[in-house]
Amino acid sequence: MRLAAVILTYNEAAHISACIESTRFADEVVVVDSYSTDGTLSLAQAAGARVILHEFEDYARQRNAALEAVRGSADWVLFVDADERVTPDLAAEVRDHIMLPGYAGFRIPRHNYIFGKLTLGAGWYPDYQTRLLRVGAARYDPLRRVHEVVILDGEEGTLENPFIHYNYRDVRQFAEKQRRYSDYDATMLYEGGIPPKLQNYILQPLRQFWWRFVSLKGYRDGLHGLRLSLLMGWYELRKYLALRRLWSGKPQSGQKIA
Repeated sequence: MRLAAVILTYNEAAHISACIESTRFADEVVVVDSYSTDGTLSLAQAAGARVILHEFEDYARQRNAALEAVRGSADWVLFVDADERVTPDLAAEVRDHIMLPGYAGFRIPRHNYIFGKLTLGAGWYPDYQTRLLRVGAARYDPLRRVHEVVILDGEEGTLENPFIHYNYRDVRQFAEKQRRYSDYDATMLYEGGIPPKLQNYILQPLRQFWWRFVSLKGYRDGLHGLRLSLLMGWYELRKYLALRRLWSGKPQSGQKIA
């Protein structure tokens, strides 16, 4: 079974070399780049990766394009984000599991480092990602432009060893991305014909906080978990404020989620 490690990139010069180094156990490393301007391409080529340029529309289409690009040269694809690393234990587990018959894909847990701290509560672990896919038996739902969903023609398994994910280096990066996510989620609600209700501005943020901090055991991460749970409650409120603006005809920020 031939395995291709695929990394989607856009201006990932800070991460790409280390990411490629962690995926050298694969038969081929393919970087699918959205026309980076920061040196990502030259670094990827210097590290020995095959580089494919593909204009970014959304994550589902980008991943589907990558699957098509390796069709015929690989039996399996391991999608790795540029800010993720594959440990030796995960690499060995991947190699073992692609030999198993009957599976179309496998989900992999992640160890998320948020603001430099390993975060095991508040929903950031196990944070399963379906990333090991049999070529020809998996595709991404084109209707899910963000938080993409894999459609498998076969059974899905689960690996034990996690990716290492260097997620959100600081509060500013976290805030910028959560603002984009909340705008996107508000747009999805608006397009589904769901108007905001008065209680949404109070109950939904409280439920989000409780879910993160209590149900998903954010309290295990101490003050770090408390801060993250409060921030996610705030962005739940922001989502409904954005939804209100849409229903009142005011424009959204129009920021691209990346």
